[in-house]
Amino acid sequence: MRDYVTLLKPGVMSLVVFTGACGLWLAPGNLHPFMQFISVLAIAMGSGAGAAINMWYDRDIDAIMRRTQKRPLPSGRIAADDSLVMGIMLSIASVALLGLASNWVAAAWLAFAIFFYAVIYTMGLKRFTPQNIVIGGAAGAFPAVIGWAAVSGEAFSLMPWMMFATVFFWTPPHFWALALYRHEDYKTANVPMLPVVAGMASTKRHIVAYSVLLLIASLSPLLAGAGMLYAVAATVLSVQFLRHAIRTARSDDAKVAMKLFGYSILYLFLLFAALVIDHWGVHHALITAA
Repeated sequence: MRDYVTLLKPGVMSLVVFTGACGLWLAPGNLHPFMQFISVLAIAMGSGAGAAINMWYDRDIDAIMRRTQKRPLPSGRIAADDSLVMGIMLSIASVALLGLASNWVAAAWLAFAIFFYAVIYTMGLKRFTPQNIVIGGAAGAFPAVIGWAAVSGEAFSLMPWMMFATVFFWTPPHFWALALYRHEDYKTANVPMLPVVAGMASTKRHIVAYSVLLLIASLSPLLAGAGMLYAVAATVLSVQFLRHAIRTARSDDAKVAMKLFGYSILYLFLLFAALVIDHWGVHHALITAA
């Protein structure tokens, strides 16, 4: 059972679930708490579905890379076909569940997000372009839009796409920090990650550049109504992110890059938590004033 859970990439899923839940909590409208739970569960299932298909397709390179050699498929503990079937079944079940629990607009976005990650990124980008993480990062940015649509019934408001932009620009420096530490793995597996193709120095410059873009994107929710609490939190957290990026660019120690990687995970949790707390504070104030 632990191996099947591993196929779902629970670490990645936790971020996906949280950003999806934040989009749901910020959206205007009403959705019964139980249906909110079911909607978030569906988003988690969709994330797991994409991960299972990703592991099925990448089992050959996972067997080469030291970081992934002990995963269930390359180690032979789970058959490849079982992972594929699991991914397909979870894909169908998650989309159907979200459509029934909330609406089919959200379900359609979930279906597209699964397809984007499992097919466009995993099969079409990862092995063929050093921009795989940049373009493929969109897959991990969709949950906030999906959560918003689950409550509101639409996905074209400003706030969810500002959240999308934040995750989109967060993804490259987050993964490139790991790639700096594991670049030999990617080189051995012939995966064209940026450090392998463009070199370490170029990757570090890209990390700093995207960290600047992230700082700007993190402040964009202010245009959609976020308040002062979020403005302060986003500024402090994003400036610290940029400091980590600059330290990484100036250092030849791979452990410095891993500190950026570790902080980036905490950053996203704290940033979106601040956005939700700020929203609830403003909402409560408006109700009290009324």
